[in-house]
Order: sequence, then C-alpha cells, then structure tokens
Amino acid sequence: MGLIDRFLAGDRRALARLATLVEVGDPVGDAALSRLYQASGRAHVVGVTGPPGAGKSTLVDALIRAVRDSGRRVAVVAVDPSSPISGGAVLGDRVRMGRWHADDGVFVRSMASRGRLGGLAAATAGVVHLLDAAGFPLILVETVGAGQDGVEIASLAQTTVVVQVPGLGDGVQAIKAGLLEIGDILVVNKADEPGAAEQVRLLRDLTTSGADAAGWRVPVLPTVAATGDGVDVLLDHLDAHLAVLRASGGWERRLRSAAEAEVLGRLRADLERRLAVSPEGVLELSELLAAVAERRTTPGEVVARLVDRIDGG
Repeated sequence: MGLIDRFLAGDRRALARLATLVEVGDPVGDAALSRLYQASGRAHVVGVTGPPGAGKSTLVDALIRAVRDSGRRVAVVAVDPSSPISGGAVLGDRVRMGRWHADDGVFVRSMASRGRLGGLAAATAGVVHLLDAAGFPLILVETVGAGQDGVEIASLAQTTVVVQVPGLGDGVQAIKAGLLEIGDILVVNKADEPGAAEQVRLLRDLTTSGADAAGWRVPVLPTVAATGDGVDVLLDHLDAHLAVLRASGGWERRLRSAAEAEVLGRLRADLERRLAVSPEGVLELSELLAAVAERRTTPGEVVARLVDRIDGG
C-alpha cells in the first residue's frame, strides 16, 4: 500500500511522513497535496498569536484538553523559532505537548520558521491542508509571536486569537504592534496576575467599534491557561465565531483570502528561488539592491530587469 493510500486509511505514521515531505518541499509531498487538496477546505483553522511570553503554548495545550473533552479531534501546528545552526525547530512538540502523542484524536506537529518573517513557516499552509484532508475538524496554528510579524496568521486562519498578558503597558502600543487589528478574539492570559483586570478593561475599550462584516463583535476573554480557567469559554467563542462565519458568508470570504495569500506567497517564493538558482544570480541581485540603495537606479527599473531575466530564462 502506498503512502497516500495509508494516509487515506488513517495511518498516523503516513500522516507524519507526508507532513515532513510537505515541509521540506519534496516532490512526493507536493504530489500528495495535489491529490488530496479537494478533500480540504472543511476544517476550522484557528490561529493563535501574540508576543513571546504570553503563554500561547500553554493556552493551546489547555485548548486541546477542552476540545477532547467535547469529544472532537484536533490537530496543532506549532511554528517554532529556528535554530541559527541547524535551521530546525528550537522547541519540539515532544517537549511542549508530548502527553498527547498517545491520543489518536490529537495530532501535534512542530515546524521551524527558518527565519521567515510573518511568524509562519513557508510550508505551514501545505501542512494545514494535509491535516484538513485527514479529517481534523479543528486545526490550531500557533505562531512564533514575533511582534508585528505575527499578523501573517490572519491570512491563513478563519479565526485569529490574539493572546495578551498583563503588564504590556499602553494599549496604543499594542495597537501599533499590529496584532489587535487582526484579532477575532482577544485573550488576556495569566489573568490571575496583577493588572489583568485593567488590561481586560483597556482592551474592551479599544474594541468597541461595533460588529464586523459578518456581524461579529470582538470579545476580550480572561484566561489562566496553566489552570484551565476560562479555556472552556474561549472554546465556546471559537465555535460561535465559526457559526457566524458560516451563516454570514464570511467563511467563503476567508477561504478566498487564504487562497489569495497562499498563491501570492508561493509565487514570491518561486521568484526568489529562480533568482537565486546560481551564484551569479545571487551576486546580480545583491548588486542591483546596492544600486537601488545608492540611488543609482530605481526599484521599478530593477523589477523590470529581473522580470526580463526570468522571462528570458
């Protein structure tokens, strides 16, 4: 039996193997995605982002328990900072969520960001499609949480949870970070710490602009992920947001937005690969960028030259 057939039969080892092949861009992984893509687009993809130290991993772990207690299956993609030496994930899922490995209703996958801006690994969308095709109704994607770069998750998820903690200071600074603007649900984690009530009040004051196009009003929810307090309420709000999206046409709009972001992202990655296929190409790009910085040419002229070079290749 082939790898894809084993995957379709529910073999978890085949799923893990295909996820690895997708992550590294192996042709077998690409072929699997091509065959399985039509079976995706059904899962509720939830992005969890926020600054480092907000307790995102602990919150995701607590959400897994709440989802399993509700009788549902759940998959997690945890995008970790990359090791500057190996390029691999610094924090593995075996360390953070290893207790779920024996549960057939849970699948956890760590991916290295490999230094990519946006907090998401380049192959995150592909792995999400794979988990979607595997029949997981809920997929949690936890980002690196690298400040403003974490906003990229909004292009992939149908629901984005932004995690904050007490002591972040002026709420205006949080807005400047770009994270609050993408949140469908705001969470103040570590709500048992001093300043939490004030943080909740401040965020609620900042989210009083009314409902969005789908009729959803952004809630601000206190949680203590370490004890599980407030996590069931968060799960209820995730389910409620999904219901609003499906009833309003927001689901289709977000699927289209995700498709657009993925296609453009892959296009950019392919262009970068083509420009760097040889040492000469890397050198040429470096020289052209230097020329732009020194005002000897313009960005538009460089783009036109590079496009001509690709067309000619």
